[in-house]
Amino acid sequence: MKRHHSASLALLLALGLAGCVTSRAQPAAPAAPVAATPPVAAPAQPPRTPASAVTPNNRNPRRHAEFLARIQHGPVGVLFLGDSITDGWPRKGELTWLKFAPYQPANFGISAERTEDVLWRLQNGELDGIDPKVVVMMIGTNNLGHFADERPEWAAAGVQRLLETIRAKLPRATILLYAVFPRATAGSALRTRVAELNRHLAPLADGQHIRFIDIGAGFLDAQGEIPADIMPDKLHPGHQGYDVWYADLAPRLAELMR
Repeated sequence: MKRHHSASLALLLALGLAGCVTSRAQPAAPAAPVAATPPVAAPAQPPRTPASAVTPNNRNPRRHAEFLARIQHGPVGVLFLGDSITDGWPRKGELTWLKFAPYQPANFGISAERTEDVLWRLQNGELDGIDPKVVVMMIGTNNLGHFADERPEWAAAGVQRLLETIRAKLPRATILLYAVFPRATAGSALRTRVAELNRHLAPLADGQHIRFIDIGAGFLDAQGEIPADIMPDKLHPGHQGYDVWYADLAPRLAELMR
């Protein structure tokens, strides 16, 4: 009886060891594949309409706050309004920009802004509490460059709304409205659209309170191209490009700021 019990025990022990070996030998089941997360597409830009360029848009609250602080800092004799081309003057054209210091300039240009963005800023404090003699403005290139479906006349309507706002808030200021500078290559669709925009801007001037100034030819060579030392990316002036702008603006300010 003991012999039978011992044999049974040995058999059970052997089966148990075999089971352990079998369990260890079996590989782990492969993990279930994780489904790849599909990329999230950027939201599509809504199509532009005639209302787009004249509907105020708060695009850059931080810079807006900085400009309001500048107003509190001291008087503004010459106000510059625009996009990155205006914004970049103190850095890329520092030598000429510093020559404006006697006029107490304020540069309220912001990179990538369009007419609707500047409009919001002007309606929300950037013209309050100041009395500049001159406002220098160039705006509209991003309306066309950001949106292939933006019609030049829509962008021009945005500029017109800006002029109306400035005239209402700063009736004593002379506005120097600069034609949008040429960009891209000669004969390109974008160059052509910029030229069309400028044709719509010219009639907005009255010759007295609003003066339209087109210095675009000064940025071009004999073939109508933009040299790299004038605008390295065919959009933003380098220091020589700002020299071109300064050469036109300086005598105008000397006259108007007397």
